[in-house]
Amino acid sequence: MKIKEKELESLVNDLKDLAFQLGATVRFEKGDFKGGYCILKDSKVIVINKSASDQRRANILASALKELGVDSIYVAPKIREFIDSMSEFK
Repeated sequence: MKIKEKELESLVNDLKDLAFQLGATVRFEKGDFKGGYCILKDSKVIVINKSASDQRRANILASALKELGVDSIYVAPKIREFIDSMSEFK
């Protein structure tokens, strides 16, 4: 799913809010890694490289949310479509 550059920052914020609703912490860190979802000492954590583009951040968040499962909560249709589109990349 193609998102306009202007909408990416808003999408990333919406995805971060959704992660919070699911009990996950989103962290932006420096390092030599891409990012992703993990469980650290019983805490759900999504780690994203601080230097990643908004498109990359959105992709990482959407993939992590897909893994966490968003079926039990309301998600705006456009955001759900973006999350569901992540299966195309796997």
